[in-house]
Amino acid sequence: EKFFASGAVGLTKDGLVEVRDINAVALPDRATVKRLVAEDNNDRAQLYTEIARASNHPEWESDIKKSFANRWVATGAKPGWYYQDSSGAWKQK
Repeated sequence: EKFFASGAVGLTKDGLVEVRDINAVALPDRATVKRLVAEDNNDRAQLYTEIARASNHPEWESDIKKSFANRWVATGAKPGWYYQDSSGAWKQK
């Protein structure tokens, strides 16, 4: 949460987390941030794949990602957190 609050990471338009500004992270914490982002994205990717598979429509996965991306921003992101709009531009909530 502190890395979202600092603006170091943000939510992507595809329902993932991305390192936005590594310079917002203290040097000793940078490897940790990258690892946490990779782990979180792995979990998110599995979630989206499983939802598409359970729906018997694997071709819906990209739509599912976009739906979740919108939902994460609307309900999960706190004021000040960064997210990508549909064009990929970073915005602050």
